Amino acid sequence: MSSCIQRLEGLLAQELSRVVVGAESSIRALVVALVARGHVLVQGVPGLGKTLLAKTLARALGGEFKRIQGTPDLMPSDIIGVHVFADSQRAFVFRPGPLFADVVLVDEINRAGPKTQSALLEAMEERQVSVDRQVFALPADFLVLATQNPREFEGTYPLPESQLDRFMLRIDVAYPERAAEASILARYGGMLTAAQTTMEGVSCLERSLLDEARAEAERIHVSEALSAYVLDLANASREHANLSLGLSTRGALALVKSARIVAGLRGAQFATPDDVKEAAIWVMAHRLVLTPESSLEGISDRDVVRGLLADTPVPR
Repeated sequence: MSSCIQRLEGLLAQELSRVVVGAESSIRALVVALVARGHVLVQGVPGLGKTLLAKTLARALGGEFKRIQGTPDLMPSDIIGVHVFADSQRAFVFRPGPLFADVVLVDEINRAGPKTQSALLEAMEERQVSVDRQVFALPADFLVLATQNPREFEGTYPLPESQLDRFMLRIDVAYPERAAEASILARYGGMLTAAQTTMEGVSCLERSLLDEARAEAERIHVSEALSAYVLDLANASREHANLSLGLSTRGALALVKSARIVAGLRGAQFATPDDVKEAAIWVMAHRLVLTPESSLEGISDRDVVRGLLADTPVPR
């Protein structure tokens, strides 16, 4: 008998496959983020379906969906909202921006300027925004799905470390395999776009299933030895010769939560070091800052995470 978390993964895979081809490697990471109420950063070169993946996920989750397109002239008030004078009330009234939604897609987030990027910090961490000395709460299940191009692309502004740390996971989208790409050409080679042809066929997941999956993840046991292993990984990253910034405490918490949910995805009642290793790339890579010398040598953040996993002793 499958667990609630496993059923959630199966249903989400079923709905995403109606539109997105070759997303199997990303589905598990998306399930981890959903159960943990974490935000997701999807990274890859243009034209690989990052936006389509995010839109389809938002459709499957239901609730109110808003999209923000990152551009250099996008201002914080464009996404948060602004007070306007209402003649009928003879007072200034707050008009919420697109950030006030259950699922917010920020497309090409690193094409927005640093000022606008920073406007997301409070919203992502505290699920609220402050405007003119007033605090406005965001929906309880507020979720940010952001896509970004690799930082070396023209016209992009690298996300600050504090912003990256608020994304629980980063999913790296690579070029699809030949068979998957052939399927994409066959399915979407007509004159209609992917969204026009099949988006209507995507069904919303039952809200109760997500709540049950979260309750189930809460019951999965994490031993002191496993927590110590996560701390060893964090400390090793902070002392690594190729890094100028290691894993934060927020990142260590995200790694423990992710390992707990990965254990649930295999039907287990306790998390193991293998669960930590499976989640480590998603959780750690985007939080690590390489030294300039390491970047020049072509070392990637994913390479460093693999090295940390190989060198850090695993508890018995």
